[in-house]
Amino acid sequence: MPDDLFAADSPAPASGTAVDPGAPLAARMRPRTLAEYTGQAHILGEGRLLRRAILADRFSSILLYGPPGVGKTTLASIISHETRARFVTLSGVESSVADIRREAEAAARLRQLNGQSTILFVDEIHRFNKAQQDVLLPHLERGTLRFIGATTHNPFFYVNSPLVSRSQVFTLEPLGIPELQTLIERALADEERGLGQSKASITPEASLHLATICDGDARKCLNALELAVLSTPAGPDGRIVIDLAAAEESVQQKTVVYDGDGDAHYDTASAFIKSIRASDPDAAIYWLAKMLHAGEDIRFITRRIVIAASEDIGLADSNALRVAVAAQQAVEFIGMPESQLILSHAVLYLATAPKSNSATQAIGAAMSDVKHGRTLPVPKHLRDKHYAGAKTLGHGEGYLNPHHYEGGFVPQRCLEGGRQYYEPTTHGLEGRIKERLDHYRRLWEEAAQKGS
Repeated sequence: MPDDLFAADSPAPASGTAVDPGAPLAARMRPRTLAEYTGQAHILGEGRLLRRAILADRFSSILLYGPPGVGKTTLASIISHETRARFVTLSGVESSVADIRREAEAAARLRQLNGQSTILFVDEIHRFNKAQQDVLLPHLERGTLRFIGATTHNPFFYVNSPLVSRSQVFTLEPLGIPELQTLIERALADEERGLGQSKASITPEASLHLATICDGDARKCLNALELAVLSTPAGPDGRIVIDLAAAEESVQQKTVVYDGDGDAHYDTASAFIKSIRASDPDAAIYWLAKMLHAGEDIRFITRRIVIAASEDIGLADSNALRVAVAAQQAVEFIGMPESQLILSHAVLYLATAPKSNSATQAIGAAMSDVKHGRTLPVPKHLRDKHYAGAKTLGHGEGYLNPHHYEGGFVPQRCLEGGRQYYEPTTHGLEGRIKERLDHYRRLWEEAAQKGS
């Protein structure tokens, strides 16, 4: 089978399956076989692991991880159909420990009676607490149940480690635009489960719009298509034509999948910072726009900008920190939506500024020495001498005040051992700092050699 699992000549689904005419289009068009299933060729294509495991009926526990509307529940149902297993569904929101135990007991009885296996599908498995997830473990160990969990949250963070270690984790990706357009055409042509009896068609522009704005979500795409068909009057010839205007009406506003405390939040923030670090203003401004559109906490954004100003730009352009702090203060004063202009200003400045992480490296090395090395005493010439008895202890003795010397510098070190933590780059304005510091370090070395 080719990587496109949903070519036009895919075999028809098994007959005899009842279709609820009152169900949403996305539910009616839910694939019932692997041949109908759209997308996810990276795990279901010819020769791929999950496809082999399904066809060979060789799996015990699976975790399906991906955004809404990419076919996690559908795939679980198809697996039960392909393996001829009894399929039981529980909800991570509504089900309890008692529900799990009841289904496990029923699965054990069924297995003893006729040898049929049971697939327990738990939707939104991340909603189960630790105790609920732990209840599954002994049944998986004994093989009483075959388990499939679906989650929109990273299972390595939101699912108990023992359950993850007993499961194969498969990541489902958002559907591509061509795949969504395939679903649209299939739904318009299907007279049994789709919209074929309505004699509706869609223009290429409208199809592209729906497939684009639905952001890889098949459920959203099909439900928007159904709304467009049902709300568009037929023409004089009795046919319904979905044009761009009708498609735009059916989806009033694009909703970006963005969980404020989950993967989308952290992954987008990571992409944002790394784009600034990479001096890619176009990418940085795009990730900023995504966060703003999704309603990200504006203070979280400004904190990341201020941190980046020192972490990634640093002394190559110290003005970056001033711009970042000014932006943080201005955003607090102005508020949205105008603050997006201020954030754009700051982000573009940081992204196009010369980069240096020497400040980050310096404090990291110094902190490591303080934590793991010998704690160095303060040299006597640097100790406080402004109290009675300090002179007796020799504190401050031999201190040379740089302001009393030409150029405001005198070669006297302030740290024993001569350890160098700051290594300036030649990037931007830091190149001038490097020249000056190299000169000072030569003078320190000469003074040390004379003293020895």
